[in-house]
Amino acid sequence: MKKDVFMFAEGNASMRDILGGKGANLCEMANIGLPVPPGFVVSSNVCADYYKNEEKLSTKLEENIITALRKLEKTSNKEFGNPNKPLLVSVRSGSRVSMPGMMDTILNLGINDKVAKGFATLTGNERFVYDCYRRFILMFSDVVMELDTEEFDRILQDAKDKKKIKYDYELDVEDLKNIIKKNKVYYKEKLGVDFPQEPEVQLMEAIKAVIRSWNNQRAILYRKINAIPNEWGTAITIQSMVFGNTSNKSGSGVAFTRDPATGENKLFGEFLMNAQGEDVVAGIRTPAPISHLEQENPALYKQFKDIAHKLETHYKDMQDIEFTIEDSKLYILQTRNAKRTIHAGLKVAMDLYREGALDEKEALLKVDASQLPSLLLPQFDTESLKKITPIGKGLPASPGAGCGMMAFNATKAIEWKAEGKKVVLVRQETLSEDIEGMSVSEAVVTARGGMTSHAAVVARGMGKCCVTGCEDIQFSNDYVTFKDKKYVEGDIISVNGSTGFIYEGKIDRKPATLPKDFLTIMEWAKKYKILKVYQNADTPTDARAGVELGAEGIGLCRTEHMFFKAGRIEKMREMIVANTLQTRQVALDKLLPMQRQDFTELYQIMKGMPVTIRLLDPPLHEFLPDLKNRKEIADLAQSFRMTEEKLEQVINDLHEFNPMMGHRGCRLAVSYPEIYNMQARAIIEAALNVKKENGFDIKPEIMIPIICDLKEFEFVKNNVEKTVKEVLANANATMEYKIGTMIELPRAALMADKIAEQAKFFSFGTNDLTQFTYGFSRDDATKFLKSYYENRIFDFDPFVTIDQNGVGSLMKMASEKGRSVRPDIKIGICGEHGGEAKSVDFCHRIGLNYVSCSPFRVPTAILAAAQANINNPKK
Repeated sequence: MKKDVFMFAEGNASMRDILGGKGANLCEMANIGLPVPPGFVVSSNVCADYYKNEEKLSTKLEENIITALRKLEKTSNKEFGNPNKPLLVSVRSGSRVSMPGMMDTILNLGINDKVAKGFATLTGNERFVYDCYRRFILMFSDVVMELDTEEFDRILQDAKDKKKIKYDYELDVEDLKNIIKKNKVYYKEKLGVDFPQEPEVQLMEAIKAVIRSWNNQRAILYRKINAIPNEWGTAITIQSMVFGNTSNKSGSGVAFTRDPATGENKLFGEFLMNAQGEDVVAGIRTPAPISHLEQENPALYKQFKDIAHKLETHYKDMQDIEFTIEDSKLYILQTRNAKRTIHAGLKVAMDLYREGALDEKEALLKVDASQLPSLLLPQFDTESLKKITPIGKGLPASPGAGCGMMAFNATKAIEWKAEGKKVVLVRQETLSEDIEGMSVSEAVVTARGGMTSHAAVVARGMGKCCVTGCEDIQFSNDYVTFKDKKYVEGDIISVNGSTGFIYEGKIDRKPATLPKDFLTIMEWAKKYKILKVYQNADTPTDARAGVELGAEGIGLCRTEHMFFKAGRIEKMREMIVANTLQTRQVALDKLLPMQRQDFTELYQIMKGMPVTIRLLDPPLHEFLPDLKNRKEIADLAQSFRMTEEKLEQVINDLHEFNPMMGHRGCRLAVSYPEIYNMQARAIIEAALNVKKENGFDIKPEIMIPIICDLKEFEFVKNNVEKTVKEVLANANATMEYKIGTMIELPRAALMADKIAEQAKFFSFGTNDLTQFTYGFSRDDATKFLKSYYENRIFDFDPFVTIDQNGVGSLMKMASEKGRSVRPDIKIGICGEHGGEAKSVDFCHRIGLNYVSCSPFRVPTAILAAAQANINNPKK
């Protein structure tokens, strides 16, 4: 039988898959001699078992937990439920990857009426004990019993208002006892039972609650955003409590071994005296910088600094450390590789390399490839800022430049984002439930909290601009004031996460300046990757941007976008409404020089690098006006010298009930070969011209979309190739070229070996391949996919990260089938998955030749390709 409960002495850092990151690191720290309160870990395997067992813990598991508890009692010389030497524990979640603030924690578990009395006598500190009891009742009611805590908050606030005090720690023991009494009355009113007094009952219910928190809405959303599988589950850590709220000689804090916003090599963090850890991250009280600890207790500060250095050296990475001081004694409660901004990520990786802690490959693995796009976002123009007076100032928790309409809650932020509006989330302090609102916002601002608060940590992980602890904000029912000036929801503000300043209105931004460390990381990544990284580009502007960021070619040029330009759409429409081959050819002849010039510009910019041009893909009706636009219909009919009724008939005839599966792509070329013939002519003529004038070795790659059958591909390819050979013959020239296809349909993947008999390359169009494999459209699926995430049917959005089990299996099969017939066939991907790190890793593992993505995702793809090859080397 598999082991499901591990004492700290039985685990280590390599066991994070079953002990979770928190549990594995606690075991590791305990085993290298750091001051870690003793405890044990319940395996993450239990999470899946719990749901299979109708949300119950097995009898055997409960017995194993009690056995581990007895060992913990012996180690700590305390007893669970014994008033004379009570053992209180924390019950905490812990996935194999960090999910800060997404799951639940219960502190001070094991306390009850009898234990509180005995503990107060034992410690001689009655106030501290009843503060712990109050906190436990609140946490248990909230996390375990899922009671609305608003009434608890009201009871607490009434007590403070009565005494005209601001902070919880100013309440005396009688206040706390009275609050506890009222809380227990409310608990019984709502649940019909007394607050539980049996510590073992408390423990088992808390463990079940922490397991359930793996499937709360914020955790599900976080997993979706970060493509974390549902089946991983969470481990549960049960650890002897140490108390930061015993007196002013105690406290709790969070610290980073380096600055998580900038990467500066200095101890960075915050702490609160006379407080438990939840007080620090919740942001209810503004904590003091960690440097102040040196003034309060120099010896303790030195000990912490030494431990921080030891942990960073041990893990070879910047650490995020939670600690508690109990009566001037230091304890370490958690360490993990720290969430950081991309600016900090680059600097930390390079500094650790310069310090000799990492080699080049290890340094590359420390940088989060998915964060790189935020490095390229525009920044505020500093000259513009000099002329503007800020309306507020807070802590620069996460750099960046955000501008948008103020939303005072996550729901409003989500609603406005869905309407296409840019939003800044402005809150007293963020809660775990705010994660979706944070994810859709341009920036986050909180009135409370420090640099290690929930808002700061989550925003940094998301690469979001964030300012915390802005005390210039005052909240009222339906508005806020900044320095006494009133602002309502929807007013626009600009947020500078690098300085902490907040400004009224929209401020001009300028292109980002890339740091030197970024350029070094990119050079290293290019050295270690095997996958080529191309860009999707339809315009010279896109092509130049991609080349500047390291693109090695164009993997997808969507020719249809070129026809929407002014001066072209009219000629495209002329071609569409033509009712004879002759009149259609007249319109195509007008489009030919325009297409030729488009391709000429791209070839000149790419200077001989591969350029894959996809022939016309969308159905023709997309180029025609909506029938509701009567003026445009009238003007168009007049320009074509036809009646409005005749034009309406053309539009109606082209209408399709399901355009995605309709008359598009190669199907158009079967009906109207002359369209692709014009495009093929433009491609080859442009290539010949650029080769002649610029000397570049152009090797055109012509891609035929939406193929499902070899005969279909042969028919279209033969027509296209006939035009290519005709152009080359007329020019008395030779040129190497390839004609290939997109694999967008499951049938094409199944028939890949047959299609490869004629196709020189495959490019997986994963956007459409995902739609056709799942049987739903990307646009319509947004209406119902949320329910799929909430009900744990899907782990993540398959349009963001490749579904490796389904779509990925088709890709792997098609690649193998294609190479079985044509070993040298070039295979890549041109959907937006090509710029998503996990998808790039998959493409590397199945042996693709290249990925292609939008220009500003090229750095992500380059780094992800290098990381993939470092983790799974290929010859």
